Amino acid sequence: MQNPVPPEGTHAGVDRIDTAILAHLARDARASYAAVGARVNLSAPAVKRRVDRLRERGVIDGFTVRIDPAALGWATEAHVEVHCAPRTSPATMRAAFERYPEVVAASTVTGEADAVVHVRARDVRHLDEVVERIAAEPFVDRTRSTVVLTPLVRRPDLPPPLP
Repeated sequence: MQNPVPPEGTHAGVDRIDTAILAHLARDARASYAAVGARVNLSAPAVKRRVDRLRERGVIDGFTVRIDPAALGWATEAHVEVHCAPRTSPATMRAAFERYPEVVAASTVTGEADAVVHVRARDVRHLDEVVERIAAEPFVDRTRSTVVLTPLVRRPDLPPPLP
């Protein structure tokens, strides 16, 4: 069964109140339903019902903690462009990149590179080792790395506010 078209003023069935709830939980996943409700003018039980519905629909797929990687000794990060041999499948790339604990994210992309891999490492030497291991994967033709100097914008996974 297909989902119906979302009502006016919603995005994929998420209305302004849901969006506000998501924003508050993205900032503090430990916030109580009462605290969130006070910010969005709902009772705690009403917030809980909305959160339960968002979880059932897969909009919320879990609750987590944000950790500062640098505080744990992972102070160096880079984006690595990966250029692959012809006909390398995304599944092949995914299987390889998932083996690296230093890989934070990996995506296939448009443009010259086939994938971009976000890597975190302890230091430049560690980063160099990781990039060398990625470059040694049998499907990789070459890599190009860009080291992050200063992260400028980091946002939680949140939809933009509704117009």
